[in-house]
Amino acid sequence: MPSGESDPRSPPPPAPPKVSVLGIGISATSYADTLDCIGRWIVARTPAYVAICTVHSVMEGVDHPAFGNVLNAAHIATPDGVPLVWALRLLGQPKQTRVYGPDLLLHFCERAAHTGWSSYFYGGGDGVAGELAATLTRRFTGLRVCGWESPPFRALTPAEDDAVVARINASGADVVWVGLGAPKQEQWMARHQGRVRAVMVGVGAAFDFHTGRVRQAPRWMMRLGLEWFFRLLMEPRRLWRRYAYHNPRFVARLLAQVAGRWFLGAGARRETATPGGRTPP
Repeated sequence: MPSGESDPRSPPPPAPPKVSVLGIGISATSYADTLDCIGRWIVARTPAYVAICTVHSVMEGVDHPAFGNVLNAAHIATPDGVPLVWALRLLGQPKQTRVYGPDLLLHFCERAAHTGWSSYFYGGGDGVAGELAATLTRRFTGLRVCGWESPPFRALTPAEDDAVVARINASGADVVWVGLGAPKQEQWMARHQGRVRAVMVGVGAAFDFHTGRVRQAPRWMMRLGLEWFFRLLMEPRRLWRRYAYHNPRFVARLLAQVAGRWFLGAGARRETATPGGRTPP
């Protein structure tokens, strides 16, 4: 291992437990718990990455096992989409709430303005990362931003990739916010764990949302789980195939998982029934 790099084999401080949703581990976490974990990792200088999960990313993980492994290797995989919140509630986490990537970034910036945690922004279209840095430093007085860059959309050469890692590490960033879109950002974080000496968080569209490049859904639509519909109205040509293919399959498979869990539980209860046929309380 090159001198100065973190050892990816070092176990990170404990993270919130995960619940299997169609074989993809989704963390039973909150904004506060996620930020607390990030803070512990910063102090310990532990390589870790956080995946922000939606129905789309879960179904991509189901369809492509290699990507499923990337999500399952994430130290935290937040329920970004409301359907995943409902899934966790159905699977034994009745108090689960949403941990939405764009809001997680804002919560972090609010806390970091007081703790001194520093950020590096990597991703977005040309100039977006720098615009995001400027927007957030204006909004959160005292926020430390130690670098940003928007990489080209083509694959980087090994030499270019090494230079990116060197720039990030030289900046001394505590957290790298990765805005490359799913599944690219999660794959990037998995490949760079241990090479990048910072906590990495993939927040996708947060770069465009917070710079005003893309409109966010109204909060009432988010609460009802209709953000996907709003985004479909905004970008129908790009998104209709994704939602038409993934959403119905997610619902069907989740219902099958919940039903299977219920039947297994019912079977266990029958096996523990008293000789008189009654199940003990």
